[in-house]
Amino acid sequence: MAERQEMKIGREDPQARGPEAVRRAFANQVAYCRSNGAPVTAGICEGLHRLLEGERGGAVMRRVRKWQGPPLADALPLRIAGGLHALHLDGAEPDLEPVYAGQRTTRMADLLADVIERHEPFLMPWLDGPPQTNEAGRSAAFAAALLWLRARGLPGQFALHEIGASAGINLMMRRYRYDLGGVRVGPPRARMRIAPEWRGDPPPAGDFDIVGAQGCDIAPVDLADPRQALRLRAYIWPEFTERFARLDAAIAAARTFPPEIERSAAADFVERTLAAAPEAGVTRVVMHSVVWQYLPPAERERIEAAMAEAGARASAESPLAWVALEANRESHRHELSVRHWPGGPEWTRLAVAHPHGEWIEWSG
Repeated sequence: MAERQEMKIGREDPQARGPEAVRRAFANQVAYCRSNGAPVTAGICEGLHRLLEGERGGAVMRRVRKWQGPPLADALPLRIAGGLHALHLDGAEPDLEPVYAGQRTTRMADLLADVIERHEPFLMPWLDGPPQTNEAGRSAAFAAALLWLRARGLPGQFALHEIGASAGINLMMRRYRYDLGGVRVGPPRARMRIAPEWRGDPPPAGDFDIVGAQGCDIAPVDLADPRQALRLRAYIWPEFTERFARLDAAIAAARTFPPEIERSAAADFVERTLAAAPEAGVTRVVMHSVVWQYLPPAERERIEAAMAEAGARASAESPLAWVALEANRESHRHELSVRHWPGGPEWTRLAVAHPHGEWIEWSG
């Protein structure tokens, strides 16, 4: 049996490029998947990592080996892993069935090379864009942040503005019911019920109302389109079966009242949104989850400048908040952090959380 390589999450430059950066991106993804309870996805990424050292895998792997952008920031391993999962979900590749059933194999790299070479035209486009990992479970962190903001004295009517909204699943959180460590909020009869494992004290008890929800994405996903819905399913790690059920519930909700998403770059959207006159008695919230790492530095700077400028104009009657659930590149954990104006522009870390909403560890 081939000896499994020991891979650990390291402190990597997300903008690093070149062959070594590609190898480190795959090694980091293997370690990240293992540490987050995703052994199947880890095994696939490890097999792809082994393919980097050879010549198999056709044009797809040649493109991966010579990746022109920063592979870590581009989430390169998840692009190709998503395409392979789509082949399996579509029933197009029987050889992948034992892999996704969790059966270990000593020839993972060769198996993946065979599959990639057979399905080159299908897999090549999966390298063209970043993963779409829209996940309703992450909205539990947003709900907890809204309760915290309400407890800080901000108006309990919120207008949500999400960047990197993908299919808009989190924009529909007004239709979800949450159990956050025993604190329940949302419509009691909601079809979507989200109850992450809660660690630590519960968030502040209370209620809130979402009076508006808009989002943007450079490539919005239409949940009513079966092929686009398949793309979202493909980016769900197969180990987390509950996420598939949440996605199905979100698709049903979107068919009755689709979320409002525009095709736009994040900085353009934030600047336009914050240039509009705020409504008295409403807290405007700019929010995002697992998006910041994909934005170019210049775009992040524009968003930060727009938020600071709008924050300086904010008032107690028309406050502004920034809610982020993003990876800390030093601790390798996802942190729920909040800023709000008035009240000081510093970030407050409220929690660390599983990237797909399985648990929340509250410290707010």
